[in-house]
Amino acid sequence: MRISPRPLVVLLALVALAVAGCGSADEKPVDDTATPRGHTYISTEVVGDKIPGGGPMTLTFTDDGRISANSGCNSAGGTVDLSNHVLHTSPLASTLMACAGERELADTWQNNFLESDPTWRLDGDRLTLTGQSVTIHLTDKKIVSPDRPLTGTEWVVTAMLTPDAQIRSTALDEVGPNLTLGDGGTVSGSAGCNRITGTAEVGADDAVTFAVATTKMMCPPEVMEIEQNVLRVLDGRTTATVDADTLTLRNDNGYGLILHAK
Repeated sequence: MRISPRPLVVLLALVALAVAGCGSADEKPVDDTATPRGHTYISTEVVGDKIPGGGPMTLTFTDDGRISANSGCNSAGGTVDLSNHVLHTSPLASTLMACAGERELADTWQNNFLESDPTWRLDGDRLTLTGQSVTIHLTDKKIVSPDRPLTGTEWVVTAMLTPDAQIRSTALDEVGPNLTLGDGGTVSGSAGCNRITGTAEVGADDAVTFAVATTKMMCPPEVMEIEQNVLRVLDGRTTATVDADTLTLRNDNGYGLILHAK
């Protein structure tokens, strides 16, 4: 007696459908209403042409439709349209700082990619940008680099703020002014030439009020100018903002400092 193979075929088909159904139930659908606005992302993987100098790329999307970017050299910014999951920017305006080695090519790489209308996909804290020859995977900065504590961290000055400009220089990088706020309301460090000591009263409204004194050594004029700018900030009330490993101090007199955690 011949046995028809048809029931076996039907059974296998039913098993395959059951397995496929279980797999789809476990998958989390992507939220098409999610947006990167209001967040900063840092690249964790680049597929294709790598960032000259190694990056990483940092992208900040503001709630009012602007984007800022840095891939290891200068910072650039402009407007951004995220309609239809295409990242379309205006021509990006950039700072003009000179960078060493391969990092000097990072700006061109970055702007060429961002201005090529890559597509974007947001899955939770992970943002993926896909261009013609490069795919960049980025993760929310709060996940990659959580905020460092204000007190107990050694902060090194990387830029000085005036009411009209942001100042960076080779001399600033070389002398490395720094400060550490102690848990007991103390502050210590270096203004660039002289050591600083004093108090830093941390308030509940992101305010830090400084009262500092220094030693009395003399250094080259360009170092003393840096020191004067640092001390101008560490004089009275400032607003302190920590973003990952970056601290921004802004004095009520209009001057400020950008510092990075060591």
